[in-house]
Amino acid sequence: QVQLVESGGGLVQAGGSLRLSCAVSGRPLGISAMGWYRQALGKQRELVATINSRGSTNYADDVKGRFTISRDIAEYTVYLQMNNLKPEDTAVYTCHARQWVTDYWGQGTQVTASS
Repeated sequence: QVQLVESGGGLVQAGGSLRLSCAVSGRPLGISAMGWYRQALGKQRELVATINSRGSTNYADDVKGRFTISRDIAEYTVYLQMNNLKPEDTAVYTCHARQWVTDYWGQGTQVTASS
């Protein structure tokens, strides 16, 4: 089983940057992909970025060029570098991992970009 612990959220002015971290603990063997999702107030959860076991990445259109997902394999940690944050990026960001056929979710971290 896997546990995901996020950190790095907070309040920033529009145009600022934040970096989210997602540390994996437990038994990470078999994780094929990890990613970040977000859910704004009153909206459905949406994909932000993913990275698979080969290092291939995928981004939502509205974050391309501003957000970068990366990983530290040795530390079992995934990062989301968010630059040029916009008020519409405000949401709870949640880390996700797929291990074999099971999905795991972190507890979520609030990101607020003020105008």
